Amino acid sequence: MNWSEVSLEQRISIERLEQAVNIFGSFDENIRLLEQEFSVTVVNRDGELRVSGEPEDTMLACKAIQALLTLSSRGEAIGEQNVRYVIGLVRSGKEEQITELTGDVLCISAKGRPIKPKTIGQKEYISSVLKNTITIGVGPAGTGKTYLAVAAAVQAFRDKQVNRIILTRPAVEAGERLGFLPGDLQSKVDPYLRPLYDALFDMLGAETYQKYLERGNIEVAPLAYMRGRTLDDSFIILDEAQNTSREQMKMFLTRLGFGSKIVITGDVTQIDLPDGKPSGLREAMRVLKNVEGIGICELTNADVVRHVMVQRIVEAYERDANRKTGKGTR
Repeated sequence: MNWSEVSLEQRISIERLEQAVNIFGSFDENIRLLEQEFSVTVVNRDGELRVSGEPEDTMLACKAIQALLTLSSRGEAIGEQNVRYVIGLVRSGKEEQITELTGDVLCISAKGRPIKPKTIGQKEYISSVLKNTITIGVGPAGTGKTYLAVAAAVQAFRDKQVNRIILTRPAVEAGERLGFLPGDLQSKVDPYLRPLYDALFDMLGAETYQKYLERGNIEVAPLAYMRGRTLDDSFIILDEAQNTSREQMKMFLTRLGFGSKIVITGDVTQIDLPDGKPSGLREAMRVLKNVEGIGICELTNADVVRHVMVQRIVEAYERDANRKTGKGTR
């Protein structure tokens, strides 16, 4: 590999100098992470990034920097999550896939922040949501299953594709024990629905959310409230679906009305149902696998977009579960 192939001078002109700042990160933390992961040295000199180290390490580091430049050129703020994700793609020879992540703003939050998929898995998930009538998204904590689904719902509502957003989840905490919580019914179910409220507040702002709630355009309710209803012209999200029973899942799926879309999210490694009770989510994934109009997306540890420690924790539990294969599974 000759020097011209690793030089990034052509990528960083005076008018795009902010890209270099973006890639380096606060206190050069992004470049330090690249240097550490690939055992290379990166310096910014005379309008070019100079990468030095063993030939293969240098080649991989340059691929990572090129991928980060691609993200930065499309307005993406580069942080630790982006850098670690790109490093993973480069190590697996998939760095060219990074171009698939450019553009594709799903929704604008109440504070004007663009919300878009941050990983290939998330992009495939959102593509399924937009394409299919029903999408089942499963994966570990931090993969954006619920957040992106709410963003898609808000955008569909803003575009007048639907008249209502309905968010629901089973009220399960080692069995349904709402009666032990203080207050009226709303205050009893609120703790279970808090993550859904938080996502809606972020997309709409508290004031707009309250206005739509009072008008009936937004409904946040426990799954039991869905029984006996037909939901037309609605974007319906069932969260924490791993805690549904077979009967609950079938009941929910058959609520689908004309002009509606359903997204079901869950993590099959976090089932809180009583021992021996099968998860409705697992059964739905099996039964509906090849049904037209239904998409099933499985996100992985690589799609975790929270703090890097979340990914490490998920991986540690996964390794432990693999060692115990056949024990305590449902």
